[in-house]
Amino acid sequence: MRKSRAGSRRVTMPLSVILAATALVAVGCSGSATDADSSPKTATAKVSTPPVHAGVDYQLGGVYTPPKGVSVVSRDHTASPAPGVYNICYVNAFQAQPDAEGDWDADLLLRDRSGKVVMDKDWGEAMLDIGTPAKRTRIAEKVDDWIDACADKGFDAVEPDNYDSYTRAPHGLLNAADAEAFQTLLARHAHARHLAIAQKNTLELAKDRKRVGLDFAVVEECGQYDECGSYVDAFGDHVIVVEYTEKGMKRACAGWGDRISIVRRDLDVTPAGHDGYVRETCDRY
Repeated sequence: MRKSRAGSRRVTMPLSVILAATALVAVGCSGSATDADSSPKTATAKVSTPPVHAGVDYQLGGVYTPPKGVSVVSRDHTASPAPGVYNICYVNAFQAQPDAEGDWDADLLLRDRSGKVVMDKDWGEAMLDIGTPAKRTRIAEKVDDWIDACADKGFDAVEPDNYDSYTRAPHGLLNAADAEAFQTLLARHAHARHLAIAQKNTLELAKDRKRVGLDFAVVEECGQYDECGSYVDAFGDHVIVVEYTEKGMKRACAGWGDRISIVRRDLDVTPAGHDGYVRETCDRY
């Protein structure tokens, strides 16, 4: 059973710098925006998006009975959906799980100029090489198997994590166009299985969400970093916010608590009944 993951995947450089870099690489480097695997638009099949301004719970650290008032739950793809609510299925799509590099063909792991596997050092995860159409297709085949399992279990949507992985890769190895091309493949498959698909964080690519085929957003700490309004601009009220601090929760609730779904969880998304468990809603703020 794979290790659950939690916490915010923040890019430490200023957003203005990321946006400028995104604009450059989207038209340069690998030229992925015109690859055969990146169509101009991904049509949305008959999918159901999460209810807006809903009670939500983030259960990546372990499953438990959703608290009263919860109608949307996110769980790992190895878990089963919660009965009677809208269920989002989490998959780690752009990176290998910790110590799971061996689950992938060696040539699908991103490598630096010296041939060393590139790691996300904060999470101890090897990055996947989505830099060419052929490799994207092969990686997507494995992730699609997880998406199929989500659909077969009865989940309503899928949440592919680490869309922003390219921002942590050494310069020139991956770019925004690579990420969008790969995400487009996942969106097509999710829609074919009648699953909605979320954009996880990655504000700098939110402007392209319709072209990529993304239906709603799951966002960590947009209150903490004053980004909630920008996600609402891109996704309307179809935004689910997870905050980890009192400051972030207060800001998110004050600005957007009457429109979008917001919950505060502890950083380890600990199951209810265990030490460290925190779950709060805007009713407290």
